[in-house]
Amino acid sequence: MSTTDPRSATPAAPDRADHGFKKVLGRLDAIALGFGAMIGFGWVILTGDWLAEAGTMGAVLALVAGGLIMAVVGLVYGELVAAMPYAGGEHNYLLRGMGARWAFVGSWAITGGYITIVAFEAVAVPRTAQYIFPGLSQIPLWTVAGFEVNLTWALVGSLAAVLITGINIRGVKHASVVQMFVILFLLIVGLMMLFGAFTEGSAATMEPFFTPGAAGFFLVLVTVPFLFVGFDVIPQVSEEMHLPPKKLGGTIIVSVLLAAAWYVMVVLTTSASMSAEDLSGADIAVADAMGSAFDSTIVANLLIAGGLAGILTSWNSLLMGASRLLWALGNSRMVPLWFGRLHPKYGTPANALLFIGAVSFVAPFFGAEMLGWLVDSGSPSIVIAYALVSVVFVILRRREPDMERPFRIGGGGHGGTAIGVLSVVLCLALISLYVPGMPAFLSAPAWTIFGLWWLLGLVFLLRIPTGIRPGPDAEHRLVAEVERRRGGDRS
Repeated sequence: MSTTDPRSATPAAPDRADHGFKKVLGRLDAIALGFGAMIGFGWVILTGDWLAEAGTMGAVLALVAGGLIMAVVGLVYGELVAAMPYAGGEHNYLLRGMGARWAFVGSWAITGGYITIVAFEAVAVPRTAQYIFPGLSQIPLWTVAGFEVNLTWALVGSLAAVLITGINIRGVKHASVVQMFVILFLLIVGLMMLFGAFTEGSAATMEPFFTPGAAGFFLVLVTVPFLFVGFDVIPQVSEEMHLPPKKLGGTIIVSVLLAAAWYVMVVLTTSASMSAEDLSGADIAVADAMGSAFDSTIVANLLIAGGLAGILTSWNSLLMGASRLLWALGNSRMVPLWFGRLHPKYGTPANALLFIGAVSFVAPFFGAEMLGWLVDSGSPSIVIAYALVSVVFVILRRREPDMERPFRIGGGGHGGTAIGVLSVVLCLALISLYVPGMPAFLSAPAWTIFGLWWLLGLVFLLRIPTGIRPGPDAEHRLVAEVERRRGGDRS
C-alpha cells in the first residue's frame, strides 16, 4: 500500500502503520529472540581462551563490565524502540534525528555486523558437528588458510542455511517457535553445567583467579560487541510484536542481563570443573570440562549439542534482524527496492532473507578459518552503529523533548540525556580498542572483509540525495526525491 504526502502531492513511503508485517510475537518471544541472538557459539570456543588470558575472576569481571556497557546501550535502545516501534530499528531513529545519509551509515554498519555473524554461524555448525562426528569431513575440495575444506563438512553448514532461511521465509512465528524449543534445550544444558560444577567441581581448580596485568581483562572485553550483539534484534522486529511500547523497551534490558548471567555462569562452571593446566590442552574447553565433571563423553557431546543450539538461536535471531534492516533500506530506496518487498502470503522480507541465506550458504566453503575473520570484521561495524544510535538518542532528547516516550529512561529531568552521553562515551571507548596497536586490531583478512563491505556501502551512500534533513517525515521526503529523480519509476 502506498500513500501520498498531502504537503507535496508526490508519492511517499508506505504508511508506517501498514507495512504488511503480521503482529504475532509476544513478550516471551521478544526476550527469547534477544537472549538467543546473544548466546551463540562464542561461549563454547572462547571460554578456554578467556580463562587462560584473564583468569577466572578476571574473565568474570570483564564479562560483567561488558554486560553493564551493553545494558547502558540497551537502555538507549529501549527508549527509542518504544517511541518508534518500526521495523528496521536504528534506521528509523537515525532518519528522524540525523537525516538520510547518517541513517544509511548506521543501518549499513549494523547490517554488516549481523550478516557476518549469520555467516559465522553457518561455518560454526560443521565445526561443532565434527566434534560429535569426527569422520564428518569427506571429499576434499581445496585448502583455505591451511584448512582443508571437505564437501561433506561444508554441506552441513550450507544445508542448515537453507533450512533456517526457509523457516524464516514462512513466517516470524514459525521462527519464534523454533527459537523457543532450542532455547529450552540450551537452558537444560546450562542446568547440567551448574549441577556438574556444584557436585563434582572444586574451587581449587578455579585458580588463578587473575593473571598479571590488565591485558587479559581487555582481551576478554574486546569480544563484548560479538558476544552481546543481538539485543538490538528486538527493535528490528518490533512491528511484528503485539506488545505495549513500554514493555517492548523493557524486554531489551532483560535479554542483556540474562546473556551476561549466562556468560558468567559458563566461565565459573568451566573453571570449577577442570584445572587451568588441563583446560590449556583441551580441544573445546567447555565440553571437555563438563565431560571431566561427569566422567562421560556423552555429557561432553551433549554440551556441544548445547553449543549447536546456541548457534541456531543466534543464527535465527540475527537472520531476522538483518533481513528487516535490509528491508528498511530497500523501503527507503537507499538500496534496490527489491530488498523492500514482503512475501505476499507470509508477510516476511523474503528477498532480503534469500540474499542473506545465499551468503550463509556459501560461507562454509571458505573453511573454519572464516570463523575468526568474520567475528573480527563485523565487530567494529556493530560498535559504530551503537555509537550512532547513542548520539541520535541525545540529539532527539534535546531537539524533541516532548516526543512521546512510553519507556522513558532517567526520569523526567536530564538523567536520560546523561545516560545517552555515557552510552556514547562507552561506545567510543570500545571503538578505540580496534585502532592500530590495540588488542582488537584486525587481521588482514578481517580488514579485507570489513573494507569490501564498506566499499559497497559507499556506492549506495553516494546515490542518496543530499539535503534530506532529519525529522518524522524524513523517509517520505527521501522516497519522494528518489522517485522524482527516477521519473516516478517504482519498479
